[in-house]
Amino acid sequence: MAKILTINPGSTSTKIAVYENLKLIFMTNISHSIEELLPFANVVEQFLFRKGMILKTLVENEIKTDDFEIVVGRGGLLHPIESGVYYVNEKMLDDLRTCRYGNHASNLGAMLADEIAQQIPNCRAFIADPVVVDELQDVARISGLPQIPRRSIFHALNQKAIARKYAAQKGVPYEMLNVIIAHLGGGISVAAHHKGRVIDVNQALGGFGPFSPERAGTLDGEQLMKMCFSGKYTEQQIAKMLVGQGGMVAHLGTNDGRIAEQKAHEGDSQALLVLQAMAYNIAKEIGSMIPVLKGKAECVIITGGIANNPIIVKYIKEMIEPILPVVMFPGEDEMEALATAGIRILEGENAKIYD
Repeated sequence: MAKILTINPGSTSTKIAVYENLKLIFMTNISHSIEELLPFANVVEQFLFRKGMILKTLVENEIKTDDFEIVVGRGGLLHPIESGVYYVNEKMLDDLRTCRYGNHASNLGAMLADEIAQQIPNCRAFIADPVVVDELQDVARISGLPQIPRRSIFHALNQKAIARKYAAQKGVPYEMLNVIIAHLGGGISVAAHHKGRVIDVNQALGGFGPFSPERAGTLDGEQLMKMCFSGKYTEQQIAKMLVGQGGMVAHLGTNDGRIAEQKAHEGDSQALLVLQAMAYNIAKEIGSMIPVLKGKAECVIITGGIANNPIIVKYIKEMIEPILPVVMFPGEDEMEALATAGIRILEGENAKIYD
């Protein structure tokens, strides 16, 4: 049976999993304390430290690296690319090492996968569906300012994996489906999937679209401009308001939907209102994708961690179900999505070249 190692670096942790085909045989989340990461000036400098932690964890759990045929890392911030599985090559590694397109923990995914694969005979390294997947139709790229075109940055890995899982349940190829998928997590992305391509989606990384647990979402441009030039805030403070300290956390002081849900159940009317407002904005974003697919969407799929929040899901369903069926895939499993990408390669899918 084929053994696959998947690697998903986060800001303060590195999640790894080992699969035999799609059977999970080991998974752990290696936590990195603030004290451990403090000596490193940036994410890339953490490379050797994280590699050592991965190998140490595998040895401690008696997992032989020589058995791996494929290592799949979480894709980082690269230039816009089409969906798919990509070989890790020098061009990709150079862009990630230099943080050419942004500094993010996910940049380490390909670097770690490549380094570990190179130490194993006949092992290959890949990434799959990074957040920069860009399949927008041309008309979707145009904004009201030529200097600020619309961009595609979203939860591509989970969205594509869920779309393929739904297609498999229906017994049809993903490339034949028209569906709208809403990924509800720390960021929220709502995408129109047209015959295997995401032809429109809100730019979730920067908080465009619905507000989320941590992101402010689309704002009144005039009011934002006045804030920026008021002299009361630095650029860094504004950036934090938009991503990290915006959305639900700005209103309720928490980015944990479970805590907000508990507050609402205990009679906190503000917590209930904010959760409903977030759901309202998500439903509006879903509605905006219906004409993108010219009214031919088969259903709306809701996924991500917040898809477990009954207050939000109930509100979205009340707005959307009179128009389209709503299908639930709560939670997210990025490790399984990475492993599935590896299986597709083993089954003969051609990996793409990053250039």
